[in-house]
Amino acid sequence: MNPNDSTENFAKNISMQEPIKLPGSINITGWILLIIGVLAIAISFFVDRERSSFNLLIMLMFLLSIGLGSLFLVALEYVAGAVWSTPVRRVSEFLSSSLIFLPVVAIILIFNMHDLYHWTHSEYVQSDKILSQKTPYLNYVFFIIRVAFFIGIWLLFYFLIIKNSRKQDKTGEQVLTKRNTNLSAAFIPIFALTITFASVDWMMSLEPHWYSTIFGVYYFSGTVLAALASATLIIVLLRQKGYFPVKLLQDHLYSLGALMFAFINFWAYIAFSQYMLIWYANIPEETSWMLQRWTGSWKFVSIGLIIVHFIVPYFALLSQPAKMNPKRLIIMSIWILFAHIYDLYWIIMPTYSRDGAVFGWMELVFPVALVGLIIVLFSYKLRNNNLVPIGDPKLERGINFRL
Repeated sequence: MNPNDSTENFAKNISMQEPIKLPGSINITGWILLIIGVLAIAISFFVDRERSSFNLLIMLMFLLSIGLGSLFLVALEYVAGAVWSTPVRRVSEFLSSSLIFLPVVAIILIFNMHDLYHWTHSEYVQSDKILSQKTPYLNYVFFIIRVAFFIGIWLLFYFLIIKNSRKQDKTGEQVLTKRNTNLSAAFIPIFALTITFASVDWMMSLEPHWYSTIFGVYYFSGTVLAALASATLIIVLLRQKGYFPVKLLQDHLYSLGALMFAFINFWAYIAFSQYMLIWYANIPEETSWMLQRWTGSWKFVSIGLIIVHFIVPYFALLSQPAKMNPKRLIIMSIWILFAHIYDLYWIIMPTYSRDGAVFGWMELVFPVALVGLIIVLFSYKLRNNNLVPIGDPKLERGINFRL
């Protein structure tokens, strides 16, 4: 008997099924959240453009984390030849489509850069020796060129990789897996460089005197963790509601939980390393950034970040049973996504409000729009594509995966 027969029969059965449609209430809820969020965001720019610009920057970096982080997870599977994640890979593919909306948010921010970045004001640059030395890199034109290049190359890899994956559903050609493996091998080092420069451009340059050589890795750790959490949340919910056309075993859930736990620790390690090096060196240009986050009520936000982003999820996912408990995974996935927004708020907002943390309706409406966008986008992708990559040659082994 041909070992591929069962996979081929399974693919035929899946291809004959109708597209999966989430309950109408979910899609309607997504649209309501998206519309209300977008309208509230527009109003916020009329009320306080500067504060809204900082909140929109948080939205951009979170959207980038979900979109680019999900594409990284897809590429990582191809490069590593992973089997267990094949049945659930399409969820990350759907989430990576949020990259399409990056240009819209980036363009709005580019028109409001003067509210965000001191280095865009010529009078500050001319009177500041350090900023003057950084103008070859930190200038308006070169910044826009970098943004356009980064988004363009991310979208290029997204369309190429996803196109091959979708095509394989119809043709079953194994050569498409090899093509995506080659594309992924090229994408991962490009991803590493571009996400580092993007984090430096959009966030670290908010404080142009400050610098950290580990900042890109710090953002990367949070990005992958957020992408894992969003995928885990959706996978477990779909599994519980019976939408997955394949049976996901406890081993699949454990792998997702273990990966999240690993990146929780990785984020904490990088965060501590950055703090320790700055504290030990005690250089004014470096310590000023940390001291700002220890001023006024920002001190409590900083302490809260340690608790929210590390201590709680660490102990919640520490045990082996916790890593495969569906309810625990759902709760901690939502918690981790909140923690990532919290982290971005901690990085970005002290530049806007130096005296203390600010929080109000403006900080709420941006995440509301994001949640609505993800729901609407995922629902659309689910209606128009297979939830399982039925043409992937690793599918049968992925379905029968055991630890």
